Amino acid sequence: MEKPLLPRESGRFIAERSRDVFVEDEGVQKVAEMLYGLRHSDELTASGWKKANPLAPAPTSDQALNWVFVVDTMNFSFWPEEETQQCEVTYKDTTYTGYMTLCAAITRAMEEGVPITDPKYFSQMSMEELGRVLRSDNETPMPMLRERHQVLTEGGRVLLEHGGSFRSFISQAGNDAQKMVELIVEKIPSYRDEATYEGKRISFYKRAQILVADYWGIMAARGQGDIINMDWLTMFADYRVPQALVYSGALRYSDTLMQALKNGELLSSGDRREVEIRGCSIWCVELIKDRLHKLVQERDGQPCSVNSVIIDFYLWPYAKQHHKEMAHIPIHHTRCIYY
Repeated sequence: MEKPLLPRESGRFIAERSRDVFVEDEGVQKVAEMLYGLRHSDELTASGWKKANPLAPAPTSDQALNWVFVVDTMNFSFWPEEETQQCEVTYKDTTYTGYMTLCAAITRAMEEGVPITDPKYFSQMSMEELGRVLRSDNETPMPMLRERHQVLTEGGRVLLEHGGSFRSFISQAGNDAQKMVELIVEKIPSYRDEATYEGKRISFYKRAQILVADYWGIMAARGQGDIINMDWLTMFADYRVPQALVYSGALRYSDTLMQALKNGELLSSGDRREVEIRGCSIWCVELIKDRLHKLVQERDGQPCSVNSVIIDFYLWPYAKQHHKEMAHIPIHHTRCIYY
């Protein structure tokens, strides 16, 4: 079977053939200008990792690396069936929804003495035990508990086969971001985020790339962030960033797709329109990055180190913070383990 195109090449391939999602040059320029204005701020650096993961253990411990592995392995599908039925987790007097419920639940479990970051434990924990760790404050449970249990125990078994920690596992790839993603995808089936588009095998590898980016973030927070090839990573194709790109005019949905999403139509994983939203988002961020680099070179006469990961680290919280202004732009919904 032919190997799938890598995420960046997949994004370009999809964007050149897309029927319902379009990259808009004017919007790409607008976002690049906005980022240019932030080029000297902390918001466009790897140090944003701790800000994006406030509930993680101190980056200095290897436990933080295992925490990231546990969280990123189960980092998918938090959207509620009904807006009024959000899964909620309260930790230290703050109530969280969405992705943060997972972070809060794992950190809460650690405080309760559950060895949730130990692969020996989570590789063989029961579904009931995981259900207790991920328990919600209300009647709405965290979605896809069975799938989360399956991928976490599978991931734990892989770590045990490779030294017993995320650090020992990932060190087999040296300090090369591309090799890290390839290792994760090769060894852990739940990270194989692939599809077929126009007869071609393509890939997004959203969770695998986030796992590497988070590893980079922790190592940078330790002053050890000398991971090469970070430019190989793309944005993480999910729900929120496409919404932010449409809001800013960098992406455009066809009227029929916009109507389908407003009607609440669920898109299955691998549906042509779902693949186009994700692929065009990747390519759109690549163009924004290239445009930003050009602006910095032309205006400041120096190279720019902002990569697609940092742009994603900025756009995702931006979308969360401006969710009220973006409410008129529907988020696509796909129930799957990939994002």
